[in-house]
Amino acid sequence: MRSLAICVALLAGTLHVCAQETLTVAAAADLQPVMTEIAARFEKQSGAEVKLSFGSSGNFFAQIQNGAPYDLFFSADLDYPTKLEAAGLIEPGSLYRYATGKIALWAPEGSAIDVRKGLSVLTSDAVKKIAIANPSHAPYGRAAEAALKSAGLWDRVSSKLVLGENIAQTAQFVQSGNADLGIVALSLVLAPAVKGQGKSFVVPQNLYPPLQQAAVIVKGSQHKNFARSFLQFMKSSEITSLLRQYGFSPAEPSQ
Repeated sequence: MRSLAICVALLAGTLHVCAQETLTVAAAADLQPVMTEIAARFEKQSGAEVKLSFGSSGNFFAQIQNGAPYDLFFSADLDYPTKLEAAGLIEPGSLYRYATGKIALWAPEGSAIDVRKGLSVLTSDAVKKIAIANPSHAPYGRAAEAALKSAGLWDRVSSKLVLGENIAQTAQFVQSGNADLGIVALSLVLAPAVKGQGKSFVVPQNLYPPLQQAAVIVKGSQHKNFARSFLQFMKSSEITSLLRQYGFSPAEPSQ
């Protein structure tokens, strides 16, 4: 992603920043396909540079607590941003619920496993390894665990689980054949690079708590105005429509 050594107007000319400044974004791994596209569109419109880092929300949360120099944090849940807010580690008033995520059962194309049967297929003897993200620090892993427990399957399939460091690695386990199938983010299943390479079943949302996803501006950011512009761009109809294409639902309203 390019960097320009000139000052430019951002978003309808209401804000000016030097485009050689880099906005550093920590984003949950479920966002990798769509956030890459969002950042590219923002760069094209603003002439600025966006540096993206993807991983598990819990790991980013710990890094930010320890002073990691991110400008923005896009979490796969609401809990981590809320904890950062309570600790005074975000820019006041910047917390923004940008989407609600979904999980899907996913098997590679050519697999004999019929994912259309839903989660019950996981008890089949043909299923030896099931990939989920690590629930200790990945919200999508916690959603997978909750769904399995709600369906009464946890005790029967927990010994088959293979844990990914984040939801992107979880999907890679399935793609590489290191797992027979996985419970992954629907956004990864619908990504253009992956769509059509497997079979999926969207897990009923009543089986797990809503994956409310939120973003914040990190208190230590040196580019707060720039970060606010990026969040404003996220709220545009163009981006909310793009998020829907990747399987995200609109964010639930604040209580």
